[in-house]
Formats: sequence, C-alpha cells, structure tokens
Amino acid sequence: MNNEEEKIHSKFEQKDWSDIKSNDSWAIFKIMSEFVDGFEKMARIGPCVTIFGSARTKKDHPDYKLAEEIGYTLTQKGFGIITGGGPGIMEAGNKGAYLGGGTSVGLNIELPFEQHFNEYVDSDKNIEFDYFFVRKVMFMKYSQGFVVMPGGFGTMDEFFEAITLIQTKKIGKFPIILVGSKFWGGLIEWIKSTVMSEYSNINSEDLDLISVVDTPGEVLKVIEEFYRKYNLSPNF
Repeated sequence: MNNEEEKIHSKFEQKDWSDIKSNDSWAIFKIMSEFVDGFEKMARIGPCVTIFGSARTKKDHPDYKLAEEIGYTLTQKGFGIITGGGPGIMEAGNKGAYLGGGTSVGLNIELPFEQHFNEYVDSDKNIEFDYFFVRKVMFMKYSQGFVVMPGGFGTMDEFFEAITLIQTKKIGKFPIILVGSKFWGGLIEWIKSTVMSEYSNINSEDLDLISVVDTPGEVLKVIEEFYRKYNLSPNF
C-alpha cells in the first residue's frame, strides 16, 4: 500500500459513520408525489405505444421522419403515443401523434443537457420527473408496446429493462419492436450467438417478444398481431 492509499484508508478508519446525518428518508415524500401525480394523469390516457430513441437525432435525419410516420400510423389505429417528451426521436413521435389527431404524452426528465419539452406534447400530458426510476415505471405500466428507434445509453437502458421485467414476469407481456435492422442487427446477432448460444445465459423464448423491422407498416403489423392474442390492459 503506497502513501496515498494509506492516507485514504486512514480517513475511512477514523470516520465515525454513526455521526453522518442522512436525508434519504425524507426523499420518499418527493418520490411518492411523483408516483401519485404520474398515476393520476396516466391512468386516463387509454391504449398507448411508447416510442424511444435518441434525443440527438436531427429533424432532417431519416430516422426522425420514420418516427414521425410511425407515430402517425399508430394514432390512425387508435393508439396514443408516449415518448420521453424531449427533442429528436421523441419529438418526431409526438409530432406524428399530433398530426394524426391522437393522444400525445411526454414523460420528461430533468437533465443538465439535451432534454426539454417538445411542442407536440398535449398540454395536459406534459409530466416532468426528477427520478429516472419513477419515470420508467410510467413507461412500463401504461404502454401497450415499445417501439425502439436508434439511440444511445438511455434507449438501451429502457429496452433492456423492459426485456428483464417481462423475462422475470414482473410485468405483463407486450411487444418490443426494434426499428432499423442495420442499427439493431449486430446487437441481436451478438445476443443470439454469444449470450444465448455460447454462454447459455438466456433462453430462446426470451427473444420471442423482440421484433426487428424497418417500416411503419411492419410496426403496426407486429402490434396488431400481438393484440389479436392478448387483451389491451395495463402491464402491472
């Protein structure tokens, strides 16, 4: 152990941790208020599909137009659209819902960059969160399907959390649709060849609810075929 490590170790040994005051227990009231507000607003929205994707996607990018078309197509079949409420793919999904005359929901999160409400979210369905985990509960509970466009870590997080909750039977099944075979194909191939076949860390049926598509029509087809077998209902 070098001198710097000894100093750090000494500080931890000398610290009387019983003297540390914590405000963690008080945070429960803020967390509860976010859950109550979210539940009360979301319970009345009706069947919705969530569109995930990058906040960095520009308006002239093909993925932006594709997300807009998906949002519009789904509203013509009676589904509302839920997004994270911000720019990029989220804005495109809400814009499609707006142009289609459908429900347009934004579940925003306070971030130091990138995130702000887009103009296409219904004024009474702008909901802002401090806590990612509360926000994700709203996505999982009130979505009848996930449409996952190309995105970054946040998009991956939401995709894998949904798969995990369904796999462990913590929520009801719903379709998870990855849009963009070029973007998602390598990941799915790695999951199949390495995670499943080489390491046996998942079963083949764990992938049954994942579809990889490229067009709005294919998205709609997957969702409609799923709900020919299952009733529309909350997922918890």
